[in-house]
Amino acid sequence: METRKIFVINGGQVFGHSGGRFNHTIFNATLNFFKSQPGFEIRSTDINHDYDPIQEVENYVWADVIIYHTPIWWFQVPNGLKKYIDVVFTEGHQKGIYKSDGRSSANPDINYGTGGLLQGKKYMVTTSWNAPATAFTLPGEFFNQRSVDDGVLFGFHRMNAFTGMTPLTGIHFHDVEKNADIVNDMKLYQEHLTKTFINQKQENEYLSNSYN
Repeated sequence: METRKIFVINGGQVFGHSGGRFNHTIFNATLNFFKSQPGFEIRSTDINHDYDPIQEVENYVWADVIIYHTPIWWFQVPNGLKKYIDVVFTEGHQKGIYKSDGRSSANPDINYGTGGLLQGKKYMVTTSWNAPATAFTLPGEFFNQRSVDDGVLFGFHRMNAFTGMTPLTGIHFHDVEKNADIVNDMKLYQEHLTKTFINQKQENEYLSNSYN
């Protein structure tokens, strides 16, 4: 059985009135899920704790899939997660994350964003919001019917594309401050992980065996 290597990052920063509890719960659920399944190796980092940028670069290079867990603060990822990305990706320049911006001096107008070194790897992101899901879908509501991925996370997705990674379908949790339903959120998340990593893995193995 082929082993998939999963690197999980908890970006649920403890700051101000935020204790980071929801994302810590999601983070632990992810670790427990993969530990309970055969065929996975797992590494993890919590941005609230000290980390070694060199080791974090090695984690990215080692992994087949990177999973990010983050709240959204003021329509951005928390400053601690942003600092982590800045520090680690800078350390990863020509060391496994990206080589250059992809352009050549001969024609600098094209191929921007093609210098990543993580081709073939995938990433998944979960986000948590005070905003309800309807704020993204109803006409006249705050986000003008623009989805999380096409709106607030557009730059985050381009950042990962810059490294050469491609996205797996993520999951977004809404209204977690005023109307949290942790039991249902955990149920939905377990189903999402099973569909994304177990069902798909079994299908890929079936197809591979069919052609052997």
